[in-house]
Amino acid sequence: MDILVDGEPVFAATGGQVFDPARPSIVFVHGAGMDHTVWALQTRYFAYHGRNVLAVDLPGHGRSAGQPLPAIDRMADWLAHLLDAAGIDKAAIVGHSMGALVALEAAVRHETRVSAVALLAISAAMPVSLPLLAASEADNHSAFDMINIWSHSHGAQIGGNRAPGLWMTGQTLRLLERTEPGVLYIDLKACNDFTFDLTMADGVTCPALLVLGERDAMTPPRGAAELRTAIPNAETVMLEGCGHMMMTERPDKVLDALTTIV
Repeated sequence: MDILVDGEPVFAATGGQVFDPARPSIVFVHGAGMDHTVWALQTRYFAYHGRNVLAVDLPGHGRSAGQPLPAIDRMADWLAHLLDAAGIDKAAIVGHSMGALVALEAAVRHETRVSAVALLAISAAMPVSLPLLAASEADNHSAFDMINIWSHSHGAQIGGNRAPGLWMTGQTLRLLERTEPGVLYIDLKACNDFTFDLTMADGVTCPALLVLGERDAMTPPRGAAELRTAIPNAETVMLEGCGHMMMTERPDKVLDALTTIV
């Protein structure tokens, strides 16, 4: 479905069901250089189990118009505008990687609008390597290659998808290749420039869940250690042997974790 947010058309997938703001709502937020399609295996379940689902394309990504937002706090405020435009008073926010930072910041800045928050592949800080930043700024294909390699565990890189015919690394590479020039750099710089203020963690008053990949080379689990203790009553699920792209590497385990909170 298309929603007008801040004067720009925004696309959000609804999991194959008709949008109904009267139902409990979940907003899914993708990571850097990605779009709504990374949530395909999770959103359909919730859409067919009584939830209102919006897997959104952030501005300048996927099928959404506008310019990419250059800072995590601006993306968090944009989420509140999205809820207003969709007629949703309160929603659970599920974010992956950059999207997890956005979800966390939204839970602090707009606590009355967030009913629960699920943070997948998150670190309190997300520094980006200089070679990756430089390659993305130059729109060099090597940026896609670096992300693709670092985002998948060893098992995922040699195959192992439980669904025959699905190629995890190829799927991620093609998704990155569809991004408009400059978008990936803006996203990565936003991650690199942002560090969550742990003194604000008490502001996360809603139920919180961290889902971490044991073999995540992009956002290693150790980077979430302080968040795990700082966020009140946060639950943590560690996915054994899983890399950064956990929604495709461990779709069932991710879904099982999400059903405990949203």
